[in-house]
Amino acid sequence: MLSWDMLLCSERQRRTTTDNLPHRNEFDKDYERIIYSSSLRRLQDKAQVFPLQRNDFTRTRLTHSLEVASLGRSLAWSIGEWLLREKKVFTEFMEVKQLASLVEVSCLVHDLGNPPFGHYGEDIIRNWFKNWFNKPEYRTAEVQFGKLTEQQECDFSLFEGNAQAIRILSRLQFLNDQYGANFTYATLATLMKYPWASNDAKAKEKKKFGYFQSEKDLFLKIKENVGIDGCRHPATFLVEAADDMAYLTADIEDAVKKGVLDWELEYQEIKAIFNEKYPKLFEKLESYREDARNNQVPDKNLIDVQNFKVSVQGIMFMEVVEAFKENYDEIMKGNFNGELIYVSKAMDLAECLKKLARREVFSNKEVLTLELVGDRVITDLLTLFVNAVTDVKSVEKSKTKNEKLIHLISKNFKHIQKIDDEGKPSIAFKDLNLYHRLMLVTDFISGMTDGYAVNLHQELLGVKLP
Repeated sequence: MLSWDMLLCSERQRRTTTDNLPHRNEFDKDYERIIYSSSLRRLQDKAQVFPLQRNDFTRTRLTHSLEVASLGRSLAWSIGEWLLREKKVFTEFMEVKQLASLVEVSCLVHDLGNPPFGHYGEDIIRNWFKNWFNKPEYRTAEVQFGKLTEQQECDFSLFEGNAQAIRILSRLQFLNDQYGANFTYATLATLMKYPWASNDAKAKEKKKFGYFQSEKDLFLKIKENVGIDGCRHPATFLVEAADDMAYLTADIEDAVKKGVLDWELEYQEIKAIFNEKYPKLFEKLESYREDARNNQVPDKNLIDVQNFKVSVQGIMFMEVVEAFKENYDEIMKGNFNGELIYVSKAMDLAECLKKLARREVFSNKEVLTLELVGDRVITDLLTLFVNAVTDVKSVEKSKTKNEKLIHLISKNFKHIQKIDDEGKPSIAFKDLNLYHRLMLVTDFISGMTDGYAVNLHQELLGVKLP
């Protein structure tokens, strides 16, 4: 049985040196540690649905994450107050605030590890390594730099943005030492949607996992301190629900703004299906639509879909809260494996919106074309840089093509690979094994923004000058 005393664990790998203030808990500190970071800022040029946009309306991963954080915080406040008032699990209001802060910061960073071009970027990386592991070049690299274990191979062939986020927060967002942003164990546990290794049976079944082999020791500390062992942190379900509530409606709003979806047609179809179940919803929406017509508002379709988004999110919010309450005991036993929004009474509405997005948004010509651009970009960059790190033994010179490529990799990522178990930068590049050489490449490429990846690709192919 999970315990909230452990689930709200505020311990870190390294004890915090920041001052304690009465209004600020440890999860608020996590938020303040990352809000100014380069890792978070990069999300402003990573696609939510439509890559490489030049307008200021369409959502990026950053604006999406901010919206998810807002929804998640509100969900957590509702659940926390219920745990205090009804379940008598929390004994003071401070714990309600801790839960809200924990979910908010976890939502903010939930997409931190996404590579360029979104979830399709993950597929590109996975497929590239699956192919490479069957090539002679891989066997040659193993002879030179050491074999990969089963888990190490799976880390790449099942590459996962969630695991990369854990790596960023615990290691790559480098400040002064080897602990990265040094987040609390509870926040890292909440962020870890799939708390098992890449070679675990669950990973092979779900094609998802929570941490790389390089963060195995950290996972063991998280498991020990927070109490999760093969099951999700209860707050993870709230993060996931907030993400679902945000993208199910926002992706459609963006598509309407870009003119790729006829909202009037889709609205009438949705109304025909759900008017009987949600009469008050459509009564309210019709009132808003009438006001928009009477006031002759510009871009009426966009106003209509925004009113729809807000109203539908309100329905989903209430149903998600109820679903968490109804499944609370199973969640705390670690036996609940569903998604709150898809076990709630709003499931059919959520499914309808998901199907609409798949049919009209994700199959849009612009989205597909730019994803194919991303495929070429990431594939070529992986080929160039993996060939480089498996060819170059020393980085003292920059005469050959591959030596020059190594020097293009971020100094920050190369420095992190130097750090030994004592936290000292003592490991020379020539001593890096194959696993860490490949991790250096995936750290570098997955951390790129969409625009940076495209620009670097064009420069390396000679399409444009630096």
